[in-house]
Amino acid sequence: MSAAQTAHTRARAKKPEGQWLIDGTDPLNHDEELKQVEPVMQVKQRVIDIYSKQGFDSIPAEDLAPRFKWLGIYTQRKQNLGGEYTGQDNSVLQDTYFMMRIRFDGGQCTTEQARAVGEISRDWARSTVDLTDRQNIQLHWVAIEDVPAIWDKLESVGLNTWDACGDVPRVVLGSPVAGIAKDEIIDATPAIQKIHEIVTHDEFQNLPRKFKSAISGNARQDVVHEINDIAFIGVEHPELGPGFECYVGGGLSTNPMLAQSLGAFVTLEQVPEVWANVVRVFRDYGYRRLRNRARLKFLVAEWGVAKFREILEQDYLGYALPDGPRAPSNLVDRDHIGVHEQKDGNFYIGVKPTLGHMSGEQLLAVADLAESYGLTQLRFTPFKELLFLDVAEEDVDKLRADLEEMGLYSAPSEFRRGLLSCTGLEYCKLAHVTTKSRAIELADELEERFGDLDSPISISLNGCPNACARHHVSDIGLKGQMVPGPDGEKVEGFQVHLGGTIGEGANFGRKLRGHKVRSDELTEYVTRVVGNYLDDRKDGEIFRAWLQRADEEKLK
Repeated sequence: MSAAQTAHTRARAKKPEGQWLIDGTDPLNHDEELKQVEPVMQVKQRVIDIYSKQGFDSIPAEDLAPRFKWLGIYTQRKQNLGGEYTGQDNSVLQDTYFMMRIRFDGGQCTTEQARAVGEISRDWARSTVDLTDRQNIQLHWVAIEDVPAIWDKLESVGLNTWDACGDVPRVVLGSPVAGIAKDEIIDATPAIQKIHEIVTHDEFQNLPRKFKSAISGNARQDVVHEINDIAFIGVEHPELGPGFECYVGGGLSTNPMLAQSLGAFVTLEQVPEVWANVVRVFRDYGYRRLRNRARLKFLVAEWGVAKFREILEQDYLGYALPDGPRAPSNLVDRDHIGVHEQKDGNFYIGVKPTLGHMSGEQLLAVADLAESYGLTQLRFTPFKELLFLDVAEEDVDKLRADLEEMGLYSAPSEFRRGLLSCTGLEYCKLAHVTTKSRAIELADELEERFGDLDSPISISLNGCPNACARHHVSDIGLKGQMVPGPDGEKVEGFQVHLGGTIGEGANFGRKLRGHKVRSDELTEYVTRVVGNYLDDRKDGEIFRAWLQRADEEKLK
């Protein structure tokens, strides 16, 4: 044991946290026990051999949750269960159908893969396709009987669902325009590919909880690096050339924290090794006793980033990383909506399906349309956008028009561009409120009232505190909860967070004391705040800046 480890062990006199290298590996809760019974991925074969043949009722509870998460599937919420049911046992909440999450590391997708997913959606998932802010695709209404056939079809085009959920490294976010963008500092694709090859190795299959990664060499900083467990962001070193700045310890949910820079410079070749060893630090020292503290951010917060770097370098890497420069923050223009020139003279076009929702048939049509222009490369983004790569200049206007006919707009209003929503009560067992239909209603009303806005604006609707739509770092963040209704009864509503942002001056949105909005008042409330902004703003003042100085009365 190193000197740093020994000192840390002596300093600990409080209740064991379940840190393997300090407290030993004896499990301190039922989830940890289950992960030690057998390699969790062994449940895959039981799905193929038993459950798909004998049906949902043949699945024991301990496979259904948590082991199925490692396979990228969760039971979805029973239909028509209001928020008052949230918090009850899964036996009450869960349906006999599944959400299935398909990994697209780096958001990379070919038209062949899109077609396969569209066909799966059409044939086995009631035509559901949800682009997520983690560059995945989620399907719903999947029956256990169909899961092996779906896996086979995904495998035939190089896709899978492994580790899309569970206490593992999740999909690796990457710049959706890696390798082609004119504003790229360094192409991170080789690092993401290498990590994808090792991510399902046994040593990474039993982490304290989920582990989220992001790698981008794009100057846009297009992977929300501030809120990942680990992130690598492109930077130019004055002596060593292009490489990456490494961040650790970010995450939202009920205890949000921003990632901190290690202050180190990491070369492209070193990224997979540094990534793997940060995961190992989390595996060995992460807090396992309490699930709500079992994220890397709590370890980084307790140790401090200097100690984290010291242990990473001395006990895991075996060498010191050079100090590196800080990447300048890109505050606003992080998405890829619209038409952008590539470095090869071609163009890419970014469109945003409303809330990232599509149908299986629409995804099939997207693949057909792309191929009709000779395109084979699509990309998904952390903002639920869909990109078409390698478009010839003479085809840009025609393709944009064809996409608009499909309801895919490359110049949406700022309201629709900056709108995010989680699944909400429609499918999620954790949700308290309906989100998607409320968000669509809100966007429609804002466009009808104001047309467009000459300022960026981000609005996120979350069904619960877990922040899947990032309400902590949105201009208007809405956290779903049950609130008092007109007659004192509990009804669907939202706690309001205002002025959250990432980048330079990053902060979590402030909550106005006692300010909650019923769902049926939401559209009226947001419309009122946007109207107050237009009436009160200074010349050139964007919505985010106005929120920071506005009187509370104008925000209620």
